[in-house]
Amino acid sequence: MNAVDTQDAGTDLRRSAWMAAAQAGDGAAYQALLRDCIPVIKSIARRRGIAADHVDDVVQEVLLTVHRARQTYDPSRSFTAWLCVIADRRTIDLLRRIRRQKLREVHAPLAFEGHADHNADPAQGLVRADATSIVTLAIAGLPARQQEAVRHLVLEERLPAEVAVLTRRTKGSLKVSLHRALRALRDRIEPWE
Repeated sequence: MNAVDTQDAGTDLRRSAWMAAAQAGDGAAYQALLRDCIPVIKSIARRRGIAADHVDDVVQEVLLTVHRARQTYDPSRSFTAWLCVIADRRTIDLLRRIRRQKLREVHAPLAFEGHADHNADPAQGLVRADATSIVTLAIAGLPARQQEAVRHLVLEERLPAEVAVLTRRTKGSLKVSLHRALRALRDRIEPWE
């Protein structure tokens, strides 16, 4: 056996011992094991072609899987081989997820600006503008107190109590003015329809 294999075997025995200790409840051994696993996981992720900005995602997924499956590990077997299988599978999972996202998502912000909205009707804009001017003229023809009630309560959507303080009128007076204004507006606008 050459020096590299001996070193790998020694590292694997150390990891197996840490995992056995972690299974027995040794938190320090578990932390040491997880820290020691990170370079191995990153190496597998990079070898599989994971982009640099996604390598940490693979590391996180592998460490979570190791944590969830830690009681299933058999200390008589190679820990590094067990870890590599998990890392390889999580890397493939991430590659598949990225590929699915790329197939579903389209990032082309300028593409939307170049296409016309075929459902838009230019005549509707003119109809709305005409309706707005008719309503504006009808409101302008109301008495001042009714205009005030419509402006504050309907157009600005303020609360009656707030408008009462602002205009120094009672809420009842405002409600009566609004009711009369709406009735007058209905009578003025209906002939235009």
